[in-house]
Amino acid sequence: MKHLKLFIPAALTCVMTLSSCRAQFDNLLNSTDTDMKYTAAFEYFNDGKYNKAAQIFESLSVLMNGTERDDTVQYYWGLSNYRAKDYYDAETNFAKFIETFPRSPFTSEASFLRIDCLYRQTYRYELDQNPTRTAIQAINEYLVEEKTGTHRDVCNNMLKDLQQRLDKKEFENARLYYKMEDYKASRVAFKNVLKNNADNQYREDVLYYTAMSSYKYAAMSVAKKQKERYLVFVDDYYNFISENPDSKYRRVLDVMFRRSQKALGRYSGSDDDLEEKAKDFEKMKKLLEKDKK
Repeated sequence: MKHLKLFIPAALTCVMTLSSCRAQFDNLLNSTDTDMKYTAAFEYFNDGKYNKAAQIFESLSVLMNGTERDDTVQYYWGLSNYRAKDYYDAETNFAKFIETFPRSPFTSEASFLRIDCLYRQTYRYELDQNPTRTAIQAINEYLVEEKTGTHRDVCNNMLKDLQQRLDKKEFENARLYYKMEDYKASRVAFKNVLKNNADNQYREDVLYYTAMSSYKYAAMSVAKKQKERYLVFVDDYYNFISENPDSKYRRVLDVMFRRSQKALGRYSGSDDDLEEKAKDFEKMKKLLEKDKK
């Protein structure tokens, strides 16, 4: 009971102190003393209290509109939100800043920080990639404008990462049809991946699955349609090996090619040889499937 009596006054003191601090901050926020608020905003910023600094800089943005301190206040409002990891509001701040103060000494850094905010608001490849496309466009515009900027390497790394997400999403979306064993649809989807972006980072995989889709579609077709569909696979096979003669997929596709040639009446080897190649194919197929998981 004695300890409880000691605890209650201490708790009340803490609550009163917090209430007093909150009241002081509210008074500061509502004050029209621009010099006092300007100094306090930077004190909060330098102490790492970025949310409070952002609130004061926001209120100062109205009071100091059109003054010589205007760009400083606007920039640090955005920077405070950025440091507080409020990237949505920070990006809005920096975008407005760049438009309003194109010749400010803070403009170059604000341009980069806006891009960084956009980059940090993107999602992993499985999710919506519209923010990724927005960020890519902004980065490309920045690289055109800032030809000698200090952040070019960082921006190029961002671009590489974001493009990889788009490439992977396109590839995985097409591969979903393959996993569902809808081989006609998967071949179309894989062809569209390279139609949309011939430099897709998964180009070798895309070409492999294009060929495998056409082979499996032919193999599952009724007899009267197999010939024309095996011929489609043959075209896909030659497209693949012309670009990737030493690919890890080569042995698998070679077996598929021999099988298609036999179905077309063009295979000159023995059935034993084809059977041996088929066994080799099954081993390689399992290894490749294991790598893809």
